[in-house]
Amino acid sequence: MTGARRLDPWIEGYLGYLAEVRRQAKRTVSDVRCTLKRVAEAFAATHPGVALWELELVDFLRWLERERAAGRTAACRAKYVSHLRGLLDYTWWAGRSDRNVLDGLELRDADARRRPRVLTLEEARRLVEALPEATPGARGDRLIVLVLYGCGLRTSELCGLRVQDVSRERRELFVRAGKGDRERVVPIPDGVMTALLAHLLERGGARGPLFRTPVRHRKLSVAAVCRVVREAAARAGLPADVTPRTLRHSFATHLMERGVDLAVIASLMGHRSPQETGVYLHALPPRPREAVERLGGDVPVAHRSVR
Repeated sequence: MTGARRLDPWIEGYLGYLAEVRRQAKRTVSDVRCTLKRVAEAFAATHPGVALWELELVDFLRWLERERAAGRTAACRAKYVSHLRGLLDYTWWAGRSDRNVLDGLELRDADARRRPRVLTLEEARRLVEALPEATPGARGDRLIVLVLYGCGLRTSELCGLRVQDVSRERRELFVRAGKGDRERVVPIPDGVMTALLAHLLERGGARGPLFRTPVRHRKLSVAAVCRVVREAAARAGLPADVTPRTLRHSFATHLMERGVDLAVIASLMGHRSPQETGVYLHALPPRPREAVERLGGDVPVAHRSVR
């Protein structure tokens, strides 16, 4: 590892196993490394000299409670448990421990699922219209917002787009840098395609990053994209909590409002399954109830006389 602090050799061996044997994506291995580094540092302070696979279940439960008190969500803590369970399984299989104390432990998400922050259609329109088109740089910023909202991309996915990822014939974006290194193809709406073609024309056929810095022509950073959205929201008079993720949530929610199938939305969003897309059901609380109510007239019921 270059530029990163190495962990316990056994943990480094486990991370190598994930990368080389299990063929886990680089981002996944990096995420596991972050978790194990966080846990190792925490227990180094409370249980110095004790390896993670030598700890008892109660030790992990106390640590998880401290994480909860510090504001870590149930989803985040469940991810920690999953990553730790993998390490402890690996250690048990190798005979370095006699059991996996986290085997069978599941954290129930008792937290109320928060609705994702989404824009109304009117707010989305105001956001786009607030962006000027007077200069190439301004038009580039406008296109960033259009692609985030019109194609539902993650910020990192947008930053990773290259000119050759735009299919003019099929009017599609090829997303290479998806979460978990999963690739997908996303249709480009007409309004976005028009702005995108104008952007490519201004580029004069130059290849490389689709969105790039003005000086060295390197790909834009996530921070730069967040700044573009934040400044656009301020011009449109929208709250300061509007982020690129807000535009992605709005994309999915507005599709769902139009009755698009959940599996289709999952595919467009780059989710592993429709279940992962279920968070957007919470953005539309009346809809499940309305669906059931519509079914009510068709459900057979047993008739009985009422005296």
